[in-house]
Amino acid sequence: MQQHISVMLNRCVDLLSPSIDAALLRNEKPVVVDATLGLGGHTEALLNKFPQLTVIGIDRDEVALDRASKRLATFGERFKTSHAVFDDIEAVVHSHGYQKITGALFDLGVSSIQLDESDRGFSYSKDAPLDMRMDRSRGITASEILNTYAPGKLVQILRAYGEEKFATRIVENIVKAREIAPLNSTTQLATLVKDSIPAATRRTGGNPAKRTFQALRIEANDELGAITRALPIALELLEIGGRLVVLSFQSLEDRIVKELFVEVSTSKSPRNLPIDLPEFAPKFALVVKSSETPSSEELQANPRSASVRLRAIERVAS
Repeated sequence: MQQHISVMLNRCVDLLSPSIDAALLRNEKPVVVDATLGLGGHTEALLNKFPQLTVIGIDRDEVALDRASKRLATFGERFKTSHAVFDDIEAVVHSHGYQKITGALFDLGVSSIQLDESDRGFSYSKDAPLDMRMDRSRGITASEILNTYAPGKLVQILRAYGEEKFATRIVENIVKAREIAPLNSTTQLATLVKDSIPAATRRTGGNPAKRTFQALRIEANDELGAITRALPIALELLEIGGRLVVLSFQSLEDRIVKELFVEVSTSKSPRNLPIDLPEFAPKFALVVKSSETPSSEELQANPRSASVRLRAIERVAS
């Protein structure tokens, strides 16, 4: 199993630090939400740097929660957890006795633990049941999606969530295969996808099954819906001076983050006025003007960070 390395760890800590420092200067007890706890690398770094900080870790994956809880047990009451999807962030924060938060971190997409454990069905390079649920206690599996969805809906999912140009061909072959026997194997699906794509196209762009697996994973976990619901709630939970940091690993996620951040940081005052009218001034300001990518050193140490885009925003008014 590949050693877990938290993506852009130092940069995330650096971006959240000013908000935590400001809370401490006000003699307040800072609280940060790690909305995608995973194995707890980002949380561990924050708790080590700030002895007065409390972190609430949210994860829908019970295996990740269990492992992170064992890893971070030495921090005692400064580390709290909730088994939830991150669009429940408001209820989670309130359940731990807080109304506002100092900061939040969202590390989107599939986690290392889900990729590395072959029986989870996230990887097209390892034979496993087609599950792909981040929370295996509920929800619909990728196998159920493949075997029960109407062909038109499957095509729509592959196009929208996988940006797959050959969605129609792939779905035609899925339908043929499932008429003979249910599709339940990751390698079976990966082979089917490969056989559905022209040979010339298969020679570039990595494994041809990547886009189909991504689309099924997003559908099974309602990933884009959860992001769309969660981020505005997280912004509203921030106290003035609080920051939200988001790591995205594919363009569909990053587009949602970018559009929201631009919207909430843009003045709504009429264009010809020399100053912002207070009632139209933005409540948020971009900390990272565009997006940031990993350093060459991080890319060498952690190849999985290659596609990440980091964005950060700060609440500047109530």
